[in-house]
Amino acid sequence: MISAFTNSLKIPELRQRIFFTLAMVVIIRVGVHITLPGVDSIVVNGWLDAQDKGNVLGALLNIFSGGGIQKCAVFALGIMPYISASIMMQLLTAVVPKLNKLAREDGGRQKVNQFTRYAAIVLCVVQGYFILQGVVDPKGNFLMNGLDDYLARTGQVLVPNPSIWFYIVGVSTLTAGTMCLMWLGEQITERGIGNGVSLVIAVNIISGLPGAIASVFETYIKGAAAANDPMKALQLVILFALLLAVIAGVIALTQAVRKVPIQFAKRVVGNKQMGGQASHLPLKVNYAGVMPIIFAQAIITFPVTFLGWIFKGASWVETLNHLLRDNSWVYLGVNAVLIFFFSYFWVATMFQPQQIAEDLKKQGGYIPGVRPGKPTADFLDVTMGRLTFAGAVFLTVVAVLPNLISTAMGVPINAAQFLGGTSVLILVGVLLDGMRHVETHLLQRNYDGFLRKGKIRGRFRQSGGAAGGGGNVGNTKMLILYVVLGIFMILGMVYYILEQG
Repeated sequence: MISAFTNSLKIPELRQRIFFTLAMVVIIRVGVHITLPGVDSIVVNGWLDAQDKGNVLGALLNIFSGGGIQKCAVFALGIMPYISASIMMQLLTAVVPKLNKLAREDGGRQKVNQFTRYAAIVLCVVQGYFILQGVVDPKGNFLMNGLDDYLARTGQVLVPNPSIWFYIVGVSTLTAGTMCLMWLGEQITERGIGNGVSLVIAVNIISGLPGAIASVFETYIKGAAAANDPMKALQLVILFALLLAVIAGVIALTQAVRKVPIQFAKRVVGNKQMGGQASHLPLKVNYAGVMPIIFAQAIITFPVTFLGWIFKGASWVETLNHLLRDNSWVYLGVNAVLIFFFSYFWVATMFQPQQIAEDLKKQGGYIPGVRPGKPTADFLDVTMGRLTFAGAVFLTVVAVLPNLISTAMGVPINAAQFLGGTSVLILVGVLLDGMRHVETHLLQRNYDGFLRKGKIRGRFRQSGGAAGGGGNVGNTKMLILYVVLGIFMILGMVYYILEQG
């Protein structure tokens, strides 16, 4: 594996893609630290030093934005509006006949992608307004838990002039930030390594890893509780072993497939005999991926958020908020039920056994022991239903594991998020996809890949070919980009040294 990383820098095209991806990552992280116009950055920095890290859903949503929400940054919305719009368009394409027909036409997929961008802009405007409303009046805003108490205690004001222009400029800036991240993701997909949009989310998640490590170090090694309790060292070993087990399980279940055998009948086309070959139809155990967890958390989060903003100070809203925000059995139970429901909902919406059966029949293929047509569709439907049950159980366990660990062992929630849940699923998927992309380049040039046996299966499909002949960037442009990023990094280091001094 080490030789694979070394060989990847010997291929000029692959080396250029890797450096381009790293440059885009730097730009993504710079945008997270630029405060919105009209927001006092000094107040934000003071609150970040004194904030409470026990908010479950707030910590989860902030980790998707790379901390941009709590920092009131231009990238506060992150890439999630575009992800939400993509999910909506996928569902609508599956259930609306006109959209389904449009997606199958030549050039129809580009039109659907354009509709997705328009929907993302609408979501950015709506979510951006609520973000700014929570910044102006932070009471009841669980995304910034404890900000109202901090402002009341210090007598400071986060937004000195909350006029209509503040909302116009703020919403425009947040929308532009999301569109910029979307464009950067597309550039990474075309000219870099892996799926760009997924990589943007993974970078934001990884940005919270140093803080999680610091929290674990303070809790189990350096803190007063660790000094007085000798069992803290044993708990740390258990956490490390659990982390390895969760990662191994996620990798195994992410790549697990049920191979349904397919036999193609022999047929004569002209003077050639075709068919007669055996193949298989791979059905993924975790077909829905991370989508059920995202749907479940959206259903739990946003209604409570909107009710908190509309009925401010209402006792029943506060009760509902605590039930669904804290590590309560109500929250875990509702979350598990929703994950099961959306696992089957996503498979029922996106998996089309009737269409697969018709395509197999047209190509002269059949499943041994199953008649073509409707019996094949029924067989695939039953098989996928059984696989979905196993995948739903796996997703439920992974989703509730961070909350159980945080409650049982007292692990800070920002650290417990890396022991399961959406974070691990996304990171594993992005890592596998990136390794598959690099391995393809290595094998094409007769280098050994990461593994001598077997192949790495990525979760995401690339928009272009593996080699991507049209995805290169000119050397002059890349040199200018690296020089500009180097200047920004030097200025940032100088600013940090002056602040510390």
